[in-house]
Amino acid sequence: MCGISGIWNFRDRSGAEAVVAKMNDALAHRGPDAAGLWSNEMVVLGHRRLSIIDTSPAGNQPFFSKEKDLAMVFNGEIYNYVELKLKLENEFEFVTHSDTEVMIAAYRKWGIACVDHFLGMFAFALWDENIKTLFVVRDRLGIKPIYYSVTDQGLIFSSELRPILASGLVKKKISPESLADYLRYQTVHAPDTIVCDVKMVMPGHFMRCAKNDIDTKCYWKAEEKASRDVASLPKDKIQKHIVDLLHSSVEIRMRADVPFGAFLSGGIDSSIVVGLMSRISAHPVKTFSVTFREEEFDESSFSNVIAKKFHTDHTEIKLSANNFLELVPEALAAMDHPSGDGPNTYVVSKVTRASGVKMALSGLGGDELFAGYDVFRRMKELEHKRWLKLAPKFARTLSGKFLSALKPSVSSEKIAESLRQPEIDFAHLYPLTRQVFLDEAVMKLLNGNFIQDNPVKKTIRQISASWLPLLSKVSVAEISTYMQNVLLRDTDQMSMAHSLEVRVPFLDHRLVEFVLGVSDDVKFPYTPKQLLTESLGDLLPREIIDRKKMGFTFPWSAWMKNELRYLCESNLKALEAIPILNQHEVQNLWKKFLAGDPRITWSRIWPLVVLGNWIKQHDVC
Repeated sequence: MCGISGIWNFRDRSGAEAVVAKMNDALAHRGPDAAGLWSNEMVVLGHRRLSIIDTSPAGNQPFFSKEKDLAMVFNGEIYNYVELKLKLENEFEFVTHSDTEVMIAAYRKWGIACVDHFLGMFAFALWDENIKTLFVVRDRLGIKPIYYSVTDQGLIFSSELRPILASGLVKKKISPESLADYLRYQTVHAPDTIVCDVKMVMPGHFMRCAKNDIDTKCYWKAEEKASRDVASLPKDKIQKHIVDLLHSSVEIRMRADVPFGAFLSGGIDSSIVVGLMSRISAHPVKTFSVTFREEEFDESSFSNVIAKKFHTDHTEIKLSANNFLELVPEALAAMDHPSGDGPNTYVVSKVTRASGVKMALSGLGGDELFAGYDVFRRMKELEHKRWLKLAPKFARTLSGKFLSALKPSVSSEKIAESLRQPEIDFAHLYPLTRQVFLDEAVMKLLNGNFIQDNPVKKTIRQISASWLPLLSKVSVAEISTYMQNVLLRDTDQMSMAHSLEVRVPFLDHRLVEFVLGVSDDVKFPYTPKQLLTESLGDLLPREIIDRKKMGFTFPWSAWMKNELRYLCESNLKALEAIPILNQHEVQNLWKKFLAGDPRITWSRIWPLVVLGNWIKQHDVC
């Protein structure tokens, strides 16, 4: 796990290395073990290394082919590098034990189609001197990020947004369209970012840069790669295949040359990862749980059940709510791209890294793949509410207005907005599920300059037209929007702030492709993630399967009105730097929040606080 940066086709060649060196410095936290820089007449490549596989200097980057005609910088891990090496060893002489050298050999054999052979998480840039071409590639699920900007000087790219801003080549200006997206969804959906001229390479895509042209190609898309053969399989064979795929996914992600462990919350997903690790490992698995002195926040009773069942080498990091509270400003300072989430991941990563490990496995992705959220049930239940679909729109709209007036709340506002939609179906209702501010509120915050484009709606229209079963459509929707643009981004930026690598077995593309092909009848969660838990038999005790979903349920509302009030108010004031934003409406929302208006929850205010902090920190307007 590392940080990469670079420039292609830079006009001022004399200053190119200095710019990449500056970008590299901004990535130091991602790779404290080594730094490297290389250039020729067309490209400059920079790298910061966090050594996980082959920790010797031989694995340092930029990495070159034996003939010196290929150069690569790489962030991530190729888990099947051992198997690929065996395939290639008759044709290539390997001199290191690194996965990067295997990637170079794979490219030599298959060209850019080598990405189809990689099992892992990756963002890499590869220069091919033979065809004078630069490839910039992102993994299938978007686990590893890569940002870029096409500037007057040339293409610049990096693992984070901050180095792009540090280059001095990009105007630090907020994109109005991205601001609308952020207000709606507490994030900005790729390929856009909060900054006008900075984009992201999309998951499952690569850029080919040659001569003076840049073209982008998609090599993997979930709804297209989902297995059509699964529907013909009996349930017992589906379950067996899920177990085999999960076992393989966990086993291959345990490859490392450094101490590693697993996050253990005591929820279904993290418990499954730990259970499978324990079956595979000959030694006790190191597990880490953040626990709290306050009983209402504490999940230690569940994590302890799993730790005892699998005899793990368990570490409880006990905090108080106040300990967590003290780390909030630190978490905000570590944020590369503004997000309404993140402090929780920052705290878990900080204490885990401090416990002596450089890599941890996580249960992220289990909910998205195995219908773990309420939205899966709600979307499926719509199929049976024909009376709602047949009701005239004017009648639905009136009912929604009546409900909002009778019981003002975020929930009733969303129900009312749902009833106003042209159709009551997945394509029209899903985009509302994770919306923070509804469109009417967004228009007020943007001084009436309503931005029509909604990237989530566009994504859902494409998914809706696919052949997938409905629950799998919801899975792809969750993966493509909330998971990739909030959960994975936050996991990357907050874990790498502490030089901690996080691996996610549920996002093995082989498992994703298989489970997306499962029919709704087999996958429907009558009990929490029923297909997953039944597939694994007695791996988990019932008290873990049947427990209420908890997570971090801290008293954010009380904190923001008391201990964090100054932080909130100072950061909301910083939003004055954004001309398009209606400052009067921002303050009006804050006053309503302080007064206890049920429609203005802390989760609607917090993304504004984060944004104010971010623009103040990075001098963006």
